[in-house]
Amino acid sequence: MTTLINIDNGGTLTDICVWDGQGFTFTKTLTTPHDLSECLFSGIEKVSESLYGQADLEKILHATDHIRYSTTQGTNALVERRGPMIGILTTLSNLDTVMRKSDAENDLWDGLIADRYLTVDVEDENLEFELVQSVNRLTTLGAARVVVTAANPEDERRLRNVLLRKFPRQLLGSIPVIYSWDLAGDRDDARRTWSCVINSFLHPTMERFLYGAERRLKDFKVANPLLVYRNDGASSRVAKSVALKTYSSGPRGGLEGTAALARVYGLNRVVMMDIGGTTTDVGVVEGEQVATRERGSIKGVPISYPMSEVHSKGVGGSSVIQVVDGEIQVGPQSVGAAPGPACFGFGGKRATITDVNLLLGVLDADTYLDGTFKLDAERSKAVITETIAEPLGVGLEEALVRMEQAYFEAVAGSFSHLVDADTTLAAFGGAGPMSAAGAARVAGVKRVLIPRTAAVFSALGISFSNVGKTYEVTVPVATTEAAAATHAELVERAERDMFQEGYALADCTVSSELIIEGIDGNIAERRPYIPGDAVDYPEQLATLRFTVTAELSQPELTADTEVTPTPAPSIGTRRVRSGADQVDEVPVHVLDELSPGNSGEGPAIVEGPFFTARVLPGWQFRVTSAGDLLLTDDTL
Repeated sequence: MTTLINIDNGGTLTDICVWDGQGFTFTKTLTTPHDLSECLFSGIEKVSESLYGQADLEKILHATDHIRYSTTQGTNALVERRGPMIGILTTLSNLDTVMRKSDAENDLWDGLIADRYLTVDVEDENLEFELVQSVNRLTTLGAARVVVTAANPEDERRLRNVLLRKFPRQLLGSIPVIYSWDLAGDRDDARRTWSCVINSFLHPTMERFLYGAERRLKDFKVANPLLVYRNDGASSRVAKSVALKTYSSGPRGGLEGTAALARVYGLNRVVMMDIGGTTTDVGVVEGEQVATRERGSIKGVPISYPMSEVHSKGVGGSSVIQVVDGEIQVGPQSVGAAPGPACFGFGGKRATITDVNLLLGVLDADTYLDGTFKLDAERSKAVITETIAEPLGVGLEEALVRMEQAYFEAVAGSFSHLVDADTTLAAFGGAGPMSAAGAARVAGVKRVLIPRTAAVFSALGISFSNVGKTYEVTVPVATTEAAAATHAELVERAERDMFQEGYALADCTVSSELIIEGIDGNIAERRPYIPGDAVDYPEQLATLRFTVTAELSQPELTADTEVTPTPAPSIGTRRVRSGADQVDEVPVHVLDELSPGNSGEGPAIVEGPFFTARVLPGWQFRVTSAGDLLLTDDTL
């Protein structure tokens, strides 16, 4: 029986979702920023207890075919500027200008590159001397990695040959030199160089942790490699992963899961809303397909690789709520997992929506995270009184109501521009179900789907991943012969790489695509490519994109079928504040104790596995045949 472990490492919580060939078992654990392998292995051990009745880390590891892992560490490293200083050595005289056309690019330039930028003339008769001097100068300025970029692959190869021949071996070994055309066959100089710079910056952070996790797996004599989940929806072993492709990989898992929901529910347009501890990630699935961009962007900076269209806003369950100029502001700062919200009891002194929902009565102090974590309401009360109520000159109850509404509006602002009359909102993440109805109403969405696995849904989405590689290489000359020769080189490279992944190329699915770019860097044509196809674009840039996939077993979600509605039984009531002067006795339902077809109306609370959903007045809910929660707003 195939067992697959899927892990989504977030800033506050780490989600573990295991598919055993028949169903999902999942859990959550606090992220341990000081050592990410600690929360990875403690989470796997925790889920083994659910599977076997007692914790047995070694047993679950040896029963597992693959561990697929997604992490926010690349995202966090870029936000916190936690990485090596980068130097640029280029033959392009105006590269610094074209790389700094926006505020986002200027900000990233100042944080990653600053004054570590030098140009050389490829035709200079003293080129060899100038290259060595330039790299030495960059390292003196603090560069720990040097990106070399030129107008074309030929010039870059010339620079490489000189550096390999002339550069001092002891220095070359300690300062990695990275060549832009090796990473991406993209004629846009700024985009290609930015891709190389960001990848160089992210690589050490990812490398240290991922290789460390691999070593710990080897201590357990686990034969199968750790697989890194990427932002293109595929996975690969650590040694074969590009750091740039790990950026925003968690949200891609959520989108793949959303696409699976769209298929089984027959939904044409679904907006994903994934609220974690730090951010709300938003994306679109249209016609069961994940919306992607041919050339993506990171922090507003263009890159050469395709990326899913995921937008992140600094609004999450651990986002700071504060008073700024007499108004309530939500995010983008976050208290993260340490110290966390005030109610966690780890020393947090700033208010969050988790504190608000605890005092409103939406959250129960004793059942948070399925009772594995007790919340402290007194700490929340003290922090909100001091930082919100008193600065606004209102009572605690009024402050809570205003804070919740401000949070609804902040979340709605992340996806309202994507809404049309046919939109269904798929709400997940640990904090998503709590605010889904309130944010949806603000945005004008009348249908919300909350998966039973909402708390770990991005981790579940990773389970739809296969082992895959995508190569994008510039054809030296856009001719039939050159394209065929380049394709043959890619086949040989893919055969070698997939063998190292554990698969024969003959057992994989392969596809080739020819991309023709104009002088302006925009794509003029793209079409499937078969070796021998006529290629005659000598004045344009031709790129071959070669994709190879080894399929892994994947789960099958239960299709939605019509079920006769019946009243949903409750386990009791909870006092929930709906206004400064109004507290209601609200029925509480436990999702795992409900049956398909069980229905009800708001106000109500539905406790799911590791999440709490708030059903506001005017909303109806029903449990689908798959055990998910479907909400509809009768007021719209």
